[in-house]
Amino acid sequence: MTISEENAQATSAQVVVSDLTYLSAQRVLQVTFATGAIFSLTAEYLRVESPSAEVQGHSPSEKKIIAGRRFVGITALEPVGNYAVRIVFDDLHETGLYSWQYLDKLARNQDKIWADYLCALKERGLSRDPEKRPM
Repeated sequence: MTISEENAQATSAQVVVSDLTYLSAQRVLQVTFATGAIFSLTAEYLRVESPSAEVQGHSPSEKKIIAGRRFVGITALEPVGNYAVRIVFDDLHETGLYSWQYLDKLARNQDKIWADYLCALKERGLSRDPEKRPM
């Protein structure tokens, strides 16, 4: 699944995404910026850092830590105007609009954001693995 340059341009703050390609076998979204920079963002990372109010809340203190998404995948990439993409995940989450600026932030700060997420999981006694359902 790919969104190409004609659907992936942005004008604000000079952030332009020229290509989005989802590599389903690896569960990785490859983001190519017009600068030539290419970043690989896992579906799990994108899901737990969704820009939706459901995840981010309405202020930094309301941000939720989403656990159990190690194996989440992406089922669709839907262009939103010329500035964002709606990512539909296989856990049925689809409310976040990932602006080119937000994807740039996630890409450039991936190591710190991911480390902070893992620390928050540990502090709360949560896991990246889905909960096992009783049989």
